[in-house]
Amino acid sequence: MSDDASDDVSDATTEPTAGLTVAIIPARGGSKGVPRKNLRTVGGVPLVVRAIRAARDAAGIDLVVVSTDDDEIAAVSAEAGARVVRRPAEISGDTASSESAILHAVDEIESGIEARREKVGVIAFVQATSPFIPSEALAGAVAEVRAGRGDSVFSAHETYGFLWRREGDGDGAQATAINHEAAHRPRRQDREPHYLETGAFYVFRAAAFRRSRHRFFGRIRIAEVPEWTAIEIDDEQQLRLADALAAVHDQTQDAAARIDVRAVVTDFDGVHTDDTAIIDADGGERVRVSREDGMGVALLRRAGIPMLILSTEQNPVVRARAEKLRVPVLHGIDDKEQALRAWAEGEGIRLDDIAYLGNDVNDLPAMRIVGWPVAVANAHPRVLAAARVVLTRTGGNGAVRELVERVLPD
Repeated sequence: MSDDASDDVSDATTEPTAGLTVAIIPARGGSKGVPRKNLRTVGGVPLVVRAIRAARDAAGIDLVVVSTDDDEIAAVSAEAGARVVRRPAEISGDTASSESAILHAVDEIESGIEARREKVGVIAFVQATSPFIPSEALAGAVAEVRAGRGDSVFSAHETYGFLWRREGDGDGAQATAINHEAAHRPRRQDREPHYLETGAFYVFRAAAFRRSRHRFFGRIRIAEVPEWTAIEIDDEQQLRLADALAAVHDQTQDAAARIDVRAVVTDFDGVHTDDTAIIDADGGERVRVSREDGMGVALLRRAGIPMLILSTEQNPVVRARAEKLRVPVLHGIDDKEQALRAWAEGEGIRLDDIAYLGNDVNDLPAMRIVGWPVAVANAHPRVLAAARVVLTRTGGNGAVRELVERVLPD
């Protein structure tokens, strides 16, 4: 953490802060630059869900809340494990401030916990437009405020850049140096670093925020984050750039991590099989499956983790294999998303707690709604792009077993 002095120290305190620590994610349905921005995906995951996960994974946060005026955002946020606060129309327009949404959300939260005599002590204002929020840095900011070492902490990255201001218009426009002398170009190691606000998160004491109605007050501190995480989504180009970064970063981060889910759902053709079929003279099909996958499914079943095979094909071979594996199957399914939603609701399992293993474009709707979209190694390029994890094995050659081993605890 770095310090940044503030002129307004009237709200400063060195005492630890009591009460709940609540992450609040404002997510309006309307967006001019990128329509339906908060639901657009980066690395196959909606922006609002990425923010929820980052806040949920940050130590010290007691409750994650999404403030929205939009039914679809509300549904997606609830499925991802957030509490939803419905934002009234008067603070949902283009000119409404984030501060107004946060104040409204805190009022709603505290009215719901009044019987427990708890108040919100610390607020973590998290922005869904920042797809790469480091949970560790967010947790560190929370710890600073809770311990009384800072009153307001924000994410920023170190920069040694030379900043300029453009003055005037047209042919008469000129550039003026801001943080340096134009005629003096010191080496990087001889320059003083500055810090560029990323907009990813702001953590502050709730009581002082109510008084100041602003996110900066008292002793302001900086939570340093890596520069590459600083991208904010304000246009389509930034969305494409974030998607490209996610393809590298997310899969690298998740490559060796355990897939922590409560259920596994898979496609059949191209996942349990190598996506080829032998057709006899009577039109019957034979497919090639992996005994290794069969053992993996048996281990999953013994661990008590539900599994479902969800297939577009209406074929006796699908049911025969499911019966052999002793797992339920839904086949002949045109709308995999709705079928998966219905199954998850019936099982009482949140979509965010499900891994879906697919290989082709008809799997994309189901992959987009689960917490862990997974692809076999030889999946369609669009499926690879949407996957949170890409396995090392191909369909019919142990991909299901690989997924099971990542799901089961050591």
